[in-house]
Amino acid sequence: MTHTLTPTADLGTDIEDVARLLTPDGERIADPELDRWIADVDAAALRSLYRDMVLLRRIDVEGVALQRQGQLGLWPPCQGQEATQIGTARALRADDFAFPSYRETGVVYARGGKPSDFVLAWRGEEHSTYDPYELNTATQQIIIGAQSLHAVGYAMGIQRDGTDQVSVAYFGDGASSQGDVNEAMVFASSFGAPVVFVCTNNQWAISEPVALQAKAPIAGRAPGFGIPSMRVDGNDVLACIAAMRWALDHARSGKGPAFIEAVTYRMGPHTTSDDPTRYRDKDEVEKWRRRDPISRVEALLRVRGEFDDAFVASVGTDADALAASVREAAMAAQTRSPITVFDNVYAEPHSGIDEQREWFGAYLDGFASTDPSAPAPEV
Repeated sequence: MTHTLTPTADLGTDIEDVARLLTPDGERIADPELDRWIADVDAAALRSLYRDMVLLRRIDVEGVALQRQGQLGLWPPCQGQEATQIGTARALRADDFAFPSYRETGVVYARGGKPSDFVLAWRGEEHSTYDPYELNTATQQIIIGAQSLHAVGYAMGIQRDGTDQVSVAYFGDGASSQGDVNEAMVFASSFGAPVVFVCTNNQWAISEPVALQAKAPIAGRAPGFGIPSMRVDGNDVLACIAAMRWALDHARSGKGPAFIEAVTYRMGPHTTSDDPTRYRDKDEVEKWRRRDPISRVEALLRVRGEFDDAFVASVGTDADALAASVREAAMAAQTRSPITVFDNVYAEPHSGIDEQREWFGAYLDGFASTDPSAPAPEV
C-alpha cells in the first residue's frame, strides 16, 4: 500500500505528497485508505492524544532545562515530533515490542515509562533505566540504525514462537542511509518477519538536510525490498495512528514487514550539544512551527466543542506534576562509585568484564591519597 511516492526537488518543504487526515489548521479531511483505521477514535480519544502530546512536550522542555543546568550530560529534543511518537506508539498492542532510537522519548512515555526513565540514563547513572521486558520496549539505542537489526531478529523470534506479536523499529531519516537499516529490511523481507519500520523524517540528520541524501521520498525505498510502504504527515496524530494500525495489521496477519515514513520536523537542536542556527534558516523553522501537531488537535477539539477551560486546566496540572517528578528524579539521583559502570552489563558473569573491572579498579586506585588518614577509594 504505497501512498503517492513521487520524486520532488525539495523534500524539506514540500509535504503535499503525504497521507493526511488533519490539516495544519485542524480541519478533518477524508482519506479512503486511512479513515477505516480510526473509526473508533472519538472525542475522548482525541482528548487523550492531546494530553499525551502536551505531557511529552513538557518532558522534553524539562529535559533541555535540566541539561542546561548541568543535571544531565545530554538531551535529544523531540519537540515537533509528538504526533509521530504518540500516534504510532498508542497504536501498539501491549505485547508488541518496540525498538526506539535515542529521540523516541514519547514511545517510552506511551509504553509506561516512569519519570526517572526519561533522565537517569542521560545523567549517566544507569545503562538502562527500565526493564525492557516490563515495558516491552528495548533500551533506547544511540548507535544510528542498530536497533533495526534487533527488531528484525526479535520478529524472527516471534515467528518461531508461533505468536502474533509485532516488532517495531524506530529510526530517523539519517539512519535510513545506514547499512544496518537496509540489511534489516533485506532480512525482514526475505523471511517475512512481522516487523514494522517507522522512519521519522524530521528533515535533518544533524546538519545534513534530507534532500542531500534522498532525491525521492524515503518510503519509496521499501518497495524495492518487497516491503509495502506509506508516507504520512508526521504532524498529524490521526494519520500516524491510522498508518500504524494498517502496518501492524499487515505484519500481524502474516503478510510480512511494512514501512512508514512519517514526515515531520525537529524543532530544536539535534541534541543539546548542537547549534541548529548554524545550518538552518529561521524561516524554515517558522514554517514548520505553523504545522505544530498539538495546535492542530486543539483546533479540531475546539470546533467539536470538546476543548474547554476545565480540560486545559486538567492537562496543565498533569503536565506540571509530571515535570516536577522528572526534575525530582534527576536532582535526587545518587551518583554511584565509578567502578559500578561494569555492573549489569551482562546477565551472567563475563571474563571480559571482569578483566576490565580489575584494570579500571587499579586505575582508580592510582588517584588514592597518600595520607594514611584519608578514606580508601570506593571500588
